[in-house]
Amino acid sequence: KVVGLKTERTQLDGTGNVKGTGEYKQWDVQAIYRAVGYLSQNITQLPFDDQAGTVPNEAGRVIADEAAEGPARFMPATYVTGWIKRGPVGLIGHTKGDANETIACLLDDAKDFAPAAKPEPEAVTEFLEGKGIPFTTWAGWYRLDAHERALGEPEGRERVKVVEREDMLRASEPNKV
Repeated sequence: KVVGLKTERTQLDGTGNVKGTGEYKQWDVQAIYRAVGYLSQNITQLPFDDQAGTVPNEAGRVIADEAAEGPARFMPATYVTGWIKRGPVGLIGHTKGDANETIACLLDDAKDFAPAAKPEPEAVTEFLEGKGIPFTTWAGWYRLDAHERALGEPEGRERVKVVEREDMLRASEPNKV
């Protein structure tokens, strides 16, 4: 059980490296999450750079053919953000900046989108159900939140994060799994 994190202040040593100062700080924490170094997985319908673990893109617009002459050709209405856009680096703030950049491109491009055949919000649910794609609802998110909190309670933690998608679906939409 994690109860804390101890850090030491460092200082430059004149060689381009740092050395400890002997000044320590204890941080009370309930959990530590490893969130560095994950490579994204290929989505078969998109181009993918296996080495970088990213979808080739320009400001979030997915590049259809990098070998094309002239300006990049983009896949219509296809965008990426986060680690699939830039690789497994950065903090939450970087991801927010990525999302802002991508959404700005999407909004700029939206004037050229064909209108949806069925624009009603229910059409998304119907589409997913029709394709047999598992998903959760807002009510399901609340069930998952309650489940995670219940898992953490015996350990005196706010929650235990459910990580695997199948486990999240089981907790959020038990009648669909």
